[in-house]
Amino acid sequence: MAVTRTGTLVRSIWLAAYVLSNAIFAASCTASVDKREGLPTIAKSGTSVLPSAFVFGRENWDWAGQHPKFRTVAAFEYAVAGSNRALGFEQRGKSESRASIYDDVVPQGQRQHVATLSVLGDMAIGSAAAEPVGLDNYTAWPTDILDWRTSPVDLSFLNAPERPAGKRGFLKAVEDKLIFEDGTPARLWGTNLTASALFGTTPGNVKQQARRLSGLGFNLVRLHHHDSPWVNPNIFGDSMSSDTQTLSPAMLEKLDWWIKCLKDEGIYTWLDLHVQRNLKPGDRIDGFEEIAKGKRLADLKGYNYVNPSIQHAMKRFNEAYVNRSNLYTGIRYKDEPAIVAMLITNENDVTHHYGNRLLPDKNVPHHNALYTSQADSFAAANSLPRDKAWRSWEYGASKLFLNDLERRFGAEMIAHLRAQGVKVPIVTTSTWGYNPLSSLPALTAGDIIDVHSYGGPAELERNPVYAANLVHWIASAQVAGKPLSVSEWNVEAFPVPDRHSVPLYLAASASHQGWDALMQYAYAQVPLDTHGSATNWHAFNDPALVATLPAAALLFRRGDVREATTIYTFSPSKVQLFNQSITPRDAIALRTAAEKGKLVIALPQTTELPWLEKSAIPIGSKVITDPNQSLIKSDAIETVSDTGELQRNWEQGILVIDTPRTQAATGWIGGKKFSLADVDIAAITRNATVAVQSLDENPISKSGAILISLGARSVPRSTNQLPFHSEPVEGQLTIRAPKGLKLHKKETSTEDRQEIPAPYRDGRYFIALDRGVRTYWLILK
Repeated sequence: MAVTRTGTLVRSIWLAAYVLSNAIFAASCTASVDKREGLPTIAKSGTSVLPSAFVFGRENWDWAGQHPKFRTVAAFEYAVAGSNRALGFEQRGKSESRASIYDDVVPQGQRQHVATLSVLGDMAIGSAAAEPVGLDNYTAWPTDILDWRTSPVDLSFLNAPERPAGKRGFLKAVEDKLIFEDGTPARLWGTNLTASALFGTTPGNVKQQARRLSGLGFNLVRLHHHDSPWVNPNIFGDSMSSDTQTLSPAMLEKLDWWIKCLKDEGIYTWLDLHVQRNLKPGDRIDGFEEIAKGKRLADLKGYNYVNPSIQHAMKRFNEAYVNRSNLYTGIRYKDEPAIVAMLITNENDVTHHYGNRLLPDKNVPHHNALYTSQADSFAAANSLPRDKAWRSWEYGASKLFLNDLERRFGAEMIAHLRAQGVKVPIVTTSTWGYNPLSSLPALTAGDIIDVHSYGGPAELERNPVYAANLVHWIASAQVAGKPLSVSEWNVEAFPVPDRHSVPLYLAASASHQGWDALMQYAYAQVPLDTHGSATNWHAFNDPALVATLPAAALLFRRGDVREATTIYTFSPSKVQLFNQSITPRDAIALRTAAEKGKLVIALPQTTELPWLEKSAIPIGSKVITDPNQSLIKSDAIETVSDTGELQRNWEQGILVIDTPRTQAATGWIGGKKFSLADVDIAAITRNATVAVQSLDENPISKSGAILISLGARSVPRSTNQLPFHSEPVEGQLTIRAPKGLKLHKKETSTEDRQEIPAPYRDGRYFIALDRGVRTYWLILK
């Protein structure tokens, strides 16, 4: 059913009953309102036992893109609203409820509904969203703590040895590490510049934002959504261009300038070759009509693995792109050492996602014939059941075939890029969207295993015995002997109240696990000429994220958290890997191993995949073969890293970092006291971050310059409208450091350096954090 008019959905939900639906879960389950959907849900130890969601589909069961906006009205009173241009219903499995309220066009306007969850017995009733954090009057919070044009801290000294980016030579993948030609290990902390930020930002503001990115501590930027049809203009010019083979010289010049300005600031660039490019009639694609389905555009994902004409079109684009000579540096993209990696195709796998597009019931006879022919040939060559190899939704023979299909495409595209002269590491696509471990073999065709991971509220509260968080999903993609990058990470739905805690959690975990490159998604997707709007894709103007992104950069890039000394190798057999779902969601071994030490995945030798080399198991590692083996006791409430530097208490929702140069506490720290090596933290604000870091090579106790980063909620005025109201962090902080330092806020264009009282007694500075501070960043120097 195709629906063309806009519909608006509004739900108001009151959770008022203390009733229990299933006595088995009573003691450890909590009934509440889901923080993303605004619907009743039941959770156990951080994972959903009874999920609920708004699901809307359109013609051919295609996802209609519903994104509810949830808010807390008052204690135990919530509202969620959303608009949709194609409301219908989504056909789901028999184990799930299905409903279609309308059988025709959805009327415009608001609809009021009430949903009540009834439970029995002693099940706990939990509050949702902002309630545990506090229902303070956020309109009284400061709105001016962040200037989107300048950095509130100056970490550009981290990039000084790299300026200009590329001076160390080309990046190389050497076993499981990324290393520059001069032998320097790469520690890349990055973000994404996307869409109109690439093409609409004025040259002067490109230069200014490159300086700001350096000041914030970034040394890597991924250029993303350069080719997506919803971006106008994009790399092809305006939306009326007749094909996707002719690149716009004017838009290429925009990218040239970004790359040049970033390079000057010591910031490296990651290039995507295909993100969301839709094919057009002028691309001369065989079978275009059946995938375009009467439209002017055709999404190539999935089809590219079987259609040679799509592969040729992608190669033509790649040739033009990598052979581009930058107007401002005179260097071709393929010869530019400041470009450190290239991604062939974004979020486009057939092993778990887009293989389903090629099935007989999808009304794509040309592509299905190509797909079936290859499946039959693979089955015959490997004595596999012919009627099983093509069944992409099943485990077993199909996962072997789909890995081979995806790997052959990746290998061919890599060979073509190498023939063009590309020297840097090449990534085929990413593991994303809850891919199982059976999706990893095909990715080994590339030089790096890349991951996308999105979490939600309360990542620190997820008990690894029962639930996976965004760190576990990343850790479970680290293939033994291969470097690992994370080109997208974030939490949603916006605005997650505790998002300030995520950068430090990711950075500390990455340093402990030995990951090589991380990229927050995203810095901006609008022209960086104004303050923009408040969304999950604009970190540049978000005080809650910028509060701790610099602290995370400093921790990760210096390696303040030591890499794990204990390695856990999960080594599944061929049958385990390809015949069953193994993910952090259903494999307790993956979650708990990542909490205890460094987790790597050893892939097995597989007769049907002669290109898949058996992973070398790291010497001295602890080998795990049972995905159901837990490395943590079921009643545990916390873990301490094998280095002793990280402590995560999921019962309290707290992470503590205690190293010589970085000491921090984040999460539900209000009302508690933390005594670290050189820092004492006594916060009043319920959910907050307090991080203290040396800004030189010395430990905090001997440092002459110390950065104090604070973080808490930042709430937009309404929905996506600025300004942000930023919650003050209140409490007491003491720091053991040399005598004679002064505490101040960073000076800006509108205020002189403001000194803040910090009495010095018994070798410690006593700092009162109160609402008068009105900043998230302090310097003691």
